Amino acid sequence: MIPDVKLEAPLGVRQVLLHTCCAPCSSAIVECLVRNGITPVIFYSNDNIYPKEEFDKRQGECLRYARSLGLDVVEDAYDHARWLPLTEGLEDAPERGARCLECFRYRLLRAARYAAANGFEVLTTTLASSRWKDLEQVNEAGRWACAQVDGVTWWDRNWRKEGLQERRGEIIHEMNFYNQTWCGCEFSLRNTRK
Repeated sequence: MIPDVKLEAPLGVRQVLLHTCCAPCSSAIVECLVRNGITPVIFYSNDNIYPKEEFDKRQGECLRYARSLGLDVVEDAYDHARWLPLTEGLEDAPERGARCLECFRYRLLRAARYAAANGFEVLTTTLASSRWKDLEQVNEAGRWACAQVDGVTWWDRNWRKEGLQERRGEIIHEMNFYNQTWCGCEFSLRNTRK
């Protein structure tokens, strides 16, 4: 059942840059934004995902979903080697720990810079929809990233509430999405194998 969520984006904008980690996490958010007359431009930037074949699967599902809705997708160049140094010394940190915060900062800074350079006034992320992520960590990283650029406001909405988490599950089933079992990096993959 599609939840009847009423939204208004910060600053009253009608278009937002939506950093997207995967199609399952973005599904209900994208649907909710569109239903409220807010157009998300999907920014797919996930250098953390390992291996490249996994990145390709997740990106492919994001593209498939966006195209089914007629939405634009910005595909950031994949460079896992660019991301990897920020994990030094944090390889054994637990999920929701210091490594995740650094990863969020890295990806959301890339999104904030893109937003600033391309006229987007508001940035949000699908990372805030996953029950496996610490919502405060995500928002801390988003606020920090937007503070590094001029003219971009962080939208710190909790995308898990008001039936959106349940709707997410329905869309995953309806669209037959590939639904991964780990966050994306080799360290989170290692944790799922323990």
